[in-house]
Amino acid sequence: MTIIDTRVSDPKRLIAGVTGNWEVIIGIETHAQIISGSKLFSSAPTNFGAEPNANVSLIDAAMPGMLPALNIECVRQAIRTGLGLKAQINLRSSFDRKNYFYPDLPQGYQISQFWQPIVGEGKVTITLGPESGRQFEEIEIGIERLHLEQDAGKSMHDQHPFLSFVDLNRAGIALMEIVSKPDLRSAAEAKAYLSKLRTIVRYLETCDGNMDEGSMRADVNVSVRRPGESFGTRCEIKNINSIRFVGQAIDYEARRQIDILEAGGKIDQETRLFNAEKGATISMRLKEEVHDYRYFPDPDLLPFEFDQSFVDEIASNLPELPDDRKNRLIADMGLTIYDASVLIAEKETADYFEAVAKGRDKKTAANWVINDLLGALRRAGLGIKETPVTPEQLGAIIDLIKQEKISGRIAKDLFEIIWHEGGDPVAIVEQRGMKQITDSDTIEKVIDKVLAANSDKIVQTQGNPALSSWFVGQVMKATSGKANPQKVNAILKEKLLK
Repeated sequence: MTIIDTRVSDPKRLIAGVTGNWEVIIGIETHAQIISGSKLFSSAPTNFGAEPNANVSLIDAAMPGMLPALNIECVRQAIRTGLGLKAQINLRSSFDRKNYFYPDLPQGYQISQFWQPIVGEGKVTITLGPESGRQFEEIEIGIERLHLEQDAGKSMHDQHPFLSFVDLNRAGIALMEIVSKPDLRSAAEAKAYLSKLRTIVRYLETCDGNMDEGSMRADVNVSVRRPGESFGTRCEIKNINSIRFVGQAIDYEARRQIDILEAGGKIDQETRLFNAEKGATISMRLKEEVHDYRYFPDPDLLPFEFDQSFVDEIASNLPELPDDRKNRLIADMGLTIYDASVLIAEKETADYFEAVAKGRDKKTAANWVINDLLGALRRAGLGIKETPVTPEQLGAIIDLIKQEKISGRIAKDLFEIIWHEGGDPVAIVEQRGMKQITDSDTIEKVIDKVLAANSDKIVQTQGNPALSSWFVGQVMKATSGKANPQKVNAILKEKLLK
């Protein structure tokens, strides 16, 4: 990773130590598995969950005489991702051999791109909100490069008491390594960056972003320094497969380095692993330098070139990207930055919202999707793709509220019924007698009964107007929540004034 300091020390992002403040410097190398039917240099399939060593070709197994053949679809996917990162697309790039011993890398080297990557510098804009002590502050994080490389297999140490086994299904799978500049200054920023990166590749459909399946992993480089000083010695935390764990690893590692330096020690440049159970980073090995890998051009793969028209054709078919969609929801639909940011985080959520909002009040639709739907999904441990409430059903609930056929309280009950039982909201309201009471005479009669039963409290409202809300609650209770709240308030206010 090229170390270029592009940001000025920000007092809001400093970490307090015993002897003064420190600044944490973070850069992230993200390995994103390309969505492709076959591997980078072979025709072996890439489906997740296959039996061990079921997806292995002679090329993946490094049999003698087997030559790699570049998968052009992986090239297209890398270009699509580069365009989504607003990055420079290099019309000429090449592959190199990165030499190191790895028991699950049969070739004894990894085919990667070092000297001439397919994608150059770009940028990702992250948003930090109130949960990070910010007021929706936008920060631009630089992208150093994106290059193509093949993945290694997987060593399994839990299958036998004395032996280790190797599964080569992942060997040769196409990866995009997306290298950020060292622009990140906190765990919150790092988590926001990875979340945004995952959102972008999912919108582009170039990577599924499923970190629990290993299709997106992060290597995090962390160092600390006094504000205004040059970069400190960095440590790399390898293969973190959770955004939450990335935040925990950074917090621990920054504090570990600060404690060592304040005690008069020095930081060893090393590779570390994150132990999720202990919430700590653990030394793995001394950090390799570039010369340790002995990079040289791969003699089996010629440099590949394409013209600008190839890039332009790919660019013309890009979907609406997250930032563009957020800006549209704010400008055209009048949503707040918060609402728009939540809704565009997952493409399926944004699609769901727009289906609900079509022809309806946008803010009302956003409130129902964010608060009720996403809240219910979170409590149930489900994703938006698994929602039991369709956009049509939620839209019908909103329509019933607008038509004053049900109240907001009844709508909540109706949503629960739809969630657990399904069905047509309009039919359910009719069949179960859930219609709102809007007739003024009927509401007035209920109010009169409530006032007559609580005459002692009427006088108290003269000195305590807030007590009138108690009467509203009693009326709603008497009508099983079916009375129109606006009419209840209006009639009750008039009667209490008298």
